[in-house]
Amino acid sequence: MLGFLISAHGYLYSADQRDVLFQVSTIGSLLKGLYDGNMSCGELKQHGDFGLGTFDHLDGEMIVVDGMVFKIRSDGKALPVPDGITTPFAVVTFFDRDSSMVLERPMDYVNLQHFLDTSIQTRNIPYALKIEGKFTYMKTRSVPKQNKPYLPLVEVIKVQPVFQFRDVPGVMVGFRSPDYLEGVNVPGYHFHFITDDRSAGGHVLECLIERVIITIDGTPNFFMALPEDDTFFQTDFGEKANAAGIKME
Repeated sequence: MLGFLISAHGYLYSADQRDVLFQVSTIGSLLKGLYDGNMSCGELKQHGDFGLGTFDHLDGEMIVVDGMVFKIRSDGKALPVPDGITTPFAVVTFFDRDSSMVLERPMDYVNLQHFLDTSIQTRNIPYALKIEGKFTYMKTRSVPKQNKPYLPLVEVIKVQPVFQFRDVPGVMVGFRSPDYLEGVNVPGYHFHFITDDRSAGGHVLECLIERVIITIDGTPNFFMALPEDDTFFQTDFGEKANAAGIKME
């Protein structure tokens, strides 16, 4: 794969660097329907122990927590993933706490994001965020495995399966990306969820928190591994797709 580095400090990237957001391909590729996996989960774990993404053929939602990769299937159930399974898009980092806080008042997903914006130092670097605790309500989605010829993501999610949880303990794993990374990553917040017993979850659409612990890890360095295949090389990325809009549907 081709490597691309954005760094606030100007150093060379190696897999053991902890303050780096490592990304496989671009969100723009996923929006265009490039769903063939190009990095194994085993290799992905060499670059981070915390993150999210999807799998070959868009086969479910990925969540990486405590160094383990889980797939949220299209029925909402979570399963651990073997190292040999591949991903067309994923974002990981080695999660190290920079700050944390306890939030003990009811808050929906929109207001939670506003609160997080007041809790970070700047909107101009990526952040990894872990939100653990009791969720009064959680609404998630997953995606079913796709077959070629692939449909664009905006078409796939029109028939996405949606799941609802009430009074469930779990963890939200996610990132906040700067607006200037639009087309590369999802601008703003992007969270996946898994229950404490690691049995279910998905891509977060809505939530209502009750009492949670929020842990924040600023990641001022960004490394992206781009695919080296003809499909990626020949895809026209000139027409922009709205990742921010798609993630909220």
